[in-house]
Amino acid sequence: MVPPMGDDVRVGRSLTIPTSEIEFNFTPSGGPGGQHANRSSTRVELLWNVDESQVLTPTQRARIRHALRTRIDSSGTLRLASSAQRSQTRNREDVIGRLARLVADALKPRRQRVPTRASKASKERRLQDKKHRGEVKRLRKPDFD
Repeated sequence: MVPPMGDDVRVGRSLTIPTSEIEFNFTPSGGPGGQHANRSSTRVELLWNVDESQVLTPTQRARIRHALRTRIDSSGTLRLASSAQRSQTRNREDVIGRLARLVADALKPRRQRVPTRASKASKERRLQDKKHRGEVKRLRKPDFD
């Protein structure tokens, strides 16, 4: 569900990003399209400063910064753009939906990996396979005696 213009971005049950924290830039979309593409500013760029957000707890902020570290610039701004649709409204909805999904995924707690150990039988099988492979290679070599 994507909010219409002016509504806040609902990320989950407990987090809603107010539109006052989000900045939108509209530019002409690139690529083919003739007069419509040349004259319409349908590309939407969303800017949200994670570091200055009032709705995030320090833990949430740290999780988002870590999970989206390749998308957040040095000033703490997350920048997303959409130009897939012909309409500015649809591109705006698309980029808001992507923001909500990215933030929701970043805030999901990751399951810890439980370290396992190889069984004795699997170790023995691996060693037998290695010995067999070595024997196959040894038999390939010509016997010079």
